[in-house]
Amino acid sequence: MGTGPLEAVIVGAGHRAMTYASYAQHHPEQLRIVGVADLMEDRRRMVQKKYDLKEERLFETADELAAAGKIGDVVINGTMDHQHVPTALPLLAAGYHMLLEKPFATSEQQMWDLVNAAREHERHVSICHVLRYAPFYAAIRQQVADGVIGDLINIQAVEHVSYHHMAVGFVRGKWSQESYCQSTMLMAKSCHDLDLIAWMHSGVPVTQVSSFGGNLQFRPERAPKDAGTRCLVDCPIEKDCLYSAKKHYIDHPERWSFYVWDRFENMDPPPTLEDKMVSLKADNPYGRCVWKCDNDVVDHQSVVAEFADGCTATLNMIGGSSRPTRSLHLIGTEGEIQGVMEDSTFIVRHIDPRPGHEYSEQVVDVRVGGDMTGAFGGHGGGDLRLVDDFLKVVRGEAASLSTTSLEDSVTGHLMGFCADRSRREARVIDVQKAGS
Repeated sequence: MGTGPLEAVIVGAGHRAMTYASYAQHHPEQLRIVGVADLMEDRRRMVQKKYDLKEERLFETADELAAAGKIGDVVINGTMDHQHVPTALPLLAAGYHMLLEKPFATSEQQMWDLVNAAREHERHVSICHVLRYAPFYAAIRQQVADGVIGDLINIQAVEHVSYHHMAVGFVRGKWSQESYCQSTMLMAKSCHDLDLIAWMHSGVPVTQVSSFGGNLQFRPERAPKDAGTRCLVDCPIEKDCLYSAKKHYIDHPERWSFYVWDRFENMDPPPTLEDKMVSLKADNPYGRCVWKCDNDVVDHQSVVAEFADGCTATLNMIGGSSRPTRSLHLIGTEGEIQGVMEDSTFIVRHIDPRPGHEYSEQVVDVRVGGDMTGAFGGHGGGDLRLVDDFLKVVRGEAASLSTTSLEDSVTGHLMGFCADRSRREARVIDVQKAGS
């Protein structure tokens, strides 16, 4: 592909795609943004201004972009979950390699349609499992690959989704109804964690999956006494409520602003405090009482999986926690690894049967020179590392241990689809017969 920067087109210019595209600002010698496709004119104009695009490089849809002929090397696809496969198929056929946001499909049939299309057109598709690139998880995976704890016996992953993330994404927001986004909360939020489980035991298929969960907390009958329907309109207990829209979105103006204030995107001059208050009082969905929304996704779910070699794994996803955390505990035949991503450290333990001993342990700190970006950068520091790795693979360079090919991502996605089927049907799912 030559020695110059790869040229990329953004499809779906939302928060995630723009984060990945920002790599071009940090490394213009490696990546250049040359076009955009988005249904919203404001977003197209925003990308045009940021990356100095020509008028003829602005498109409304992926189909329109594909019909224009190949104008770049790669696509950064950050559309909504249910749009991933419909937008990807014509662009793969047009000859683009693709960086595709997760979950890359919302059904097993869509998943295989995309896999087959990528094979047919011989295009590279990387899925945005950014946690593979976070120093915390990358270092743990290297320990496993090096055989530090022997053969894996059990994998325990936990995701605590904070109360404010739960409310903004899965109660008031875009992922609150399966009928809209066509993804379950497990797939929309924790397919990262399912992928990590599959990646830690890479190459071994999952054979059985079971799952339990539901919406326990955010239901009308759980609303506090006297709660209104909109926080700033008819709620006498708003000042004392932990889920007050004012507390979440006005008192913390930068938190989740790209969701809550998306109607004000590119507004010039920027919205005032009064504009935001009026919005929350009117029709902004983020102004609703969390107990009186139309959400139908789970707020907690547990998954149990068995691999072909007998190794077992669990994932516990809990929404509404005080502190957002992801933790991992791997137990092998010769030792174990345990840590919390947000702490940027993990512990490697080994059996020690010597007199006066039980085990030995070593603390591994993945912070570089005391820099906490390993813990607090985008997705544990993984966002831009993902883009860097994707570009290397497209150029034909060797894949890294973290590289997420489309085929490699299937195991985690299949685990998630089977888990949701198990939860709905109250039975253990045989993964090989999952399509039946």
